[in-house]
Amino acid sequence: MIHAYIFPGQGSQFSGMGKNLYESNAFVKNLFEKANDILGFRISDVMFTGTDDELKQTNITQPAIFLHSVAAFRTIENARPAMVAGHSLGEFSALVANGVLDFDDALRLVSIRAKAMQKACELQPSTMAAVLALADEKVEEICTDIQTETGEIVVPANYNCPGQLVISGSIRGIEIACERMKAAGAKRALVLPVGGAFHSPLMAPAKEELAAAIEATAFHFPNCPVYQNVVAKAVTEPDEIKQNLIDQLTGAVRWTQSVQAMVADGATQFTESGPGKVLQGLVQKVYKEAVVNGVN
Repeated sequence: MIHAYIFPGQGSQFSGMGKNLYESNAFVKNLFEKANDILGFRISDVMFTGTDDELKQTNITQPAIFLHSVAAFRTIENARPAMVAGHSLGEFSALVANGVLDFDDALRLVSIRAKAMQKACELQPSTMAAVLALADEKVEEICTDIQTETGEIVVPANYNCPGQLVISGSIRGIEIACERMKAAGAKRALVLPVGGAFHSPLMAPAKEELAAAIEATAFHFPNCPVYQNVVAKAVTEPDEIKQNLIDQLTGAVRWTQSVQAMVADGATQFTESGPGKVLQGLVQKVYKEAVVNGVN
């Protein structure tokens, strides 16, 4: 059985996340305390007792999910991934799991990424929307038409599973897109409660800041391939991994295609490491025969 380990992104957070691990595992407790020191504040306190609103702040959400995901992975006895992948932010957790990034370096990059994305969101009001039960090709076509006709930015951002695609762009662009998606037969086109247009050209300022930090960080050769969001295929070359991680901020998360590629390369079991069960559900919608489980 070929075993893939997968790591969730923003949206999987909840109050109390990681608390049981912290209280029951000395290694995890030390890892959390190290993270508190690196970040310069007690993120563990926010994770354990913070409100939903506090946990939704990008500068909290991203390092919290990363920390929980890596901690959970480190508790798995004899974990030997044949391949790894992460959804958006989760790609950083995946790169710790396969040895490309050291924990300390990855956490610093996640913190820089979160703050840079927050700043980019504040530069221009923007948002995202989930489109359900409309073919990917039709969603792509509508986005292209709107950009051509209006100049508004609206692009496919997250290919989550067949029949679920999230779009990203300017507020006006997303409003127009939602109307047209429903007119084209989408079951729903729902604006999401997010503070910005992640995985769109509107993240370009954040991309520049993150790129500088990534270029200054040591990336090691992996112990197994990572299936990266922007290319949806196995990658093992550190310089290529770096570039794909940079491009991810303004490029689409091709999760459907990544799972398909892992299955094509032999994956039959998927373990989600981190808060929630979102990715387990998405994997089963892509590949019904997959054996899925989680550790959190």
